[in-house]
Amino acid sequence: MSTSTVRQRDPRSSASLAPVKGRRRFVDRAMRVVVFLAFLLAVIPLIWVLWITISRGIGLVVSLEWWTTSMRNIGPNDFGGGAAAAIQGTLIQAAIATAIAVPVGVLAGIYLVEYSDKPLVRPASFMTDVLTGIPSIVSGLFIYALFITTFGFNRMGFLVALALTLLMIPVVVRGTEEMLRIVPNELREASYALGVPRYRTILKVVLPTAISGIITSVMLAVARIMGETAPLLILVGYTASLNPNPFEGEQAALPLMINVERGNPLPPGQERAWAAALTLILLVMLLNIGARVISRFSGIKK
Repeated sequence: MSTSTVRQRDPRSSASLAPVKGRRRFVDRAMRVVVFLAFLLAVIPLIWVLWITISRGIGLVVSLEWWTTSMRNIGPNDFGGGAAAAIQGTLIQAAIATAIAVPVGVLAGIYLVEYSDKPLVRPASFMTDVLTGIPSIVSGLFIYALFITTFGFNRMGFLVALALTLLMIPVVVRGTEEMLRIVPNELREASYALGVPRYRTILKVVLPTAISGIITSVMLAVARIMGETAPLLILVGYTASLNPNPFEGEQAALPLMINVERGNPLPPGQERAWAAALTLILLVMLLNIGARVISRFSGIKK
């Protein structure tokens, strides 16, 4: 006949553990309070900036004239005007930068992940890290020294796009690299086991699996460059008229419009400066929302 032994808990050990549990509970609650206060410190300035920008710029942004007309024939004392020229310039410059940076960045990311055994991977990764930390004004000065000072080009929107490309490439490279590293190696190994070459495996297996995450990274990179001001101040002049040609003449952009109208102390100029700032925030917000939607329906999450 079997007997069971019932172990009773020592009251002295329970008493010794009570202070430890009490300290852990206190530390846990204290850290929760600290994290919540840090969250408030980060959110309060953001809410304040959004509230000020919306309250001072919403009057013009809600009007159709703001989106369809330019500042042509609008004086410093005149109310009204529109940001069509600035919006057009911002979108054109961002589109050119995207068209150049995305192929370069995606191919570089593929090289860093899929050809990690090659000797140039380390130098390429190091240069990507260097480009990530370069200030926007340095990229603008580099393009200015190369194209305007050395080759004698005139200031134009295309040069701004080149400077923005330098800022966008490392973001796309790192985003592509991160998405490709998440792709399971089993997919690659299964493809190689069937005798599929590496380049076809990348095109047919790896990229389709990570494409949604790569698109998300690209959209976030575009949102990042749209608000850059330093390259605009150096490489192109502001114009109140529409100029869809980035290769000739001055071209407006939202950051430039904000800078110009900020210098106008009169109420019309201040109202247009806040409205241009709110317009830029709305454009960036739309791109970020699009990135979140794509990421949500992606097979690979960031």
